[in-house]
Amino acid sequence: MIADRYLLTKYNVPVPRYTSYPTVPYWQDNIDAAKWLAIFGKDFMATGNSKGISLYIHLPFCESLCTYCGCNKKITTNHAVEGDYIDAIHKEWALYLSHMHQKPIIRELHLGGGTPTFFSPANLRRLLMPILNMAVIHDEHDFSFEGHPNNTTREHLQTLYDIGFRRVSYGVQDNDPEVQRLINRSQPFSNVQRVIETAREIGYKSVNFDLIYGLPGQTMQTIKQTARQVISLLPDRIAFYSYAHVPWTSRGQRLFDEDDLPGADEKLNMYAAAKELFVNNGYIDIGMDHFARENDDLNVAFRQGRLHRNFMGYTTQNTDILIGLGVSSISATPGAFVQNEKILHNYYQKVGSMQLAVVKGLFLNDEDRRFGRYILDLICNGYTTIADCDVQVAEQFVMPLLKEFETDRLVSFCDGHIHVTDTGKRFVRNICSAFDLYIARQKAAQREKMFSKAV
Repeated sequence: MIADRYLLTKYNVPVPRYTSYPTVPYWQDNIDAAKWLAIFGKDFMATGNSKGISLYIHLPFCESLCTYCGCNKKITTNHAVEGDYIDAIHKEWALYLSHMHQKPIIRELHLGGGTPTFFSPANLRRLLMPILNMAVIHDEHDFSFEGHPNNTTREHLQTLYDIGFRRVSYGVQDNDPEVQRLINRSQPFSNVQRVIETAREIGYKSVNFDLIYGLPGQTMQTIKQTARQVISLLPDRIAFYSYAHVPWTSRGQRLFDEDDLPGADEKLNMYAAAKELFVNNGYIDIGMDHFARENDDLNVAFRQGRLHRNFMGYTTQNTDILIGLGVSSISATPGAFVQNEKILHNYYQKVGSMQLAVVKGLFLNDEDRRFGRYILDLICNGYTTIADCDVQVAEQFVMPLLKEFETDRLVSFCDGHIHVTDTGKRFVRNICSAFDLYIARQKAAQREKMFSKAV
C-alpha cells in the first residue's frame, strides 16, 4: 500500500541510493593507489577465486545528450574513438591481472554507460574477447549489457549472445513524444518493440526496461500509457526510478525548465498508478523501485534470500571482488572502494603510462563493514540484526530515528531485530540512512547538495 501524503512530505529529503556504504560523497580524494593494489591483491587471494569476481566496464560515449541523465558520459558522433578506448581498457585490465597471481574466475560482467551499443558489434567483440580469454568463466556466470533501443541492432545482440550474454537492459525512460522531446531522447515505441522481440528471438533469458517517473512534462495520463505499453511487451524486469534532479552535478539537467517537473504529490501518484499496473499484471515488487516477473532470476533470488546489491544495482551474483574498468568506474573489495578518473583525457594519460586511474576512494574499517552489512540486509532482505558490539553506537545514532520510523509504521523492531514493513519498502532509502553514521555525524545542511531527494 502506498504511504499517505504526510509520509511523502516528511521523508522526501536528500538520502543516498546506497549502492555502497560509505557512499561516494564521503570518500577521500587522492587515494593511495599502491595501498589499494595491496588490499586488492590480498582480498583477491582470500575470496576472489572461491566466489569468482564481478567485472564492470564503463563505455561512456553517446551520440546525443539526454538532459535528464546524471551518468558520466562523453557526447560525440565520431566512432573512431572506440579503438583508443578499447586499448585503454585492455591496459587497465592487464594492470589488475598482474596483481591477481592466478587466472580470475569471472562470475558477473556488465557493460554500462554512456551507451555500450554506441560501439560496433565488431568492436565489442574486440573489447571483450582478450579479457575473457585471460580468465575462467564461471559455470553460473551472469553477463549483461545496457542497450539503447534506437541503435541496438540484431548484430549487437547476436554478437554479445555468442560471447555469453543472456541479459539486456534497455533505457526506455518514457514513451510519450512530448516528454521525449523535453529530455532530448526521441525514441519511437516501434524501436522498443523491435529490440525486445529480437532479443527474445536470439535467446536472451531476461530483458529489463528502465523507466523514470518525475520527468519534465510527465502527467498521470502519460505515465499510465507508458506503463501499459511496457507491460504489453512483457519485459522480465522493470526498474522504475524516481528522477534524481541534481543540476549542481549534471549540467544537462539545467537545459529544461524546472517548472515542467511534476511536484512531489504528483510523483507519488504517478508511482502509485504505475506500480498498481505492474503488480496487477504479474510483476513482483522486489523493492528499491525494482519489479520482476515470477520466474525471473531476480525474483527467485529475492524469495530465496540471496539477493545482492552492488554498484551495478540489484544482482543475483554475490561476489566480494568488483573490478571497474574505464573512465569513472568503481572497484570494490571487502577492504576498500576506489573510483577511476572521471575526465577521459586524464584516464587515458594514467593508463597510458601503465598506472591505475584510481583517484578517489575509501579504505574501510570494521565499523564501516558492519554498518554496510546492516544497510545491505535492509535493501535486499527487508530486515537486519544489530550486533552486540554496535549497540552503544546504535543507541546514540540509529535508535532515535528507528523509533520515529516505528511510530510511522515503516519498521518494527525488538531486541536489535529490525524489519521493514510493507509501507516502509517505499522509504527503504530513508530507513537505511538511519544506519549511515557518516550522515549522522554531519550537519543536515551539508547534505542538501550531496544527494537527490527520496521521492
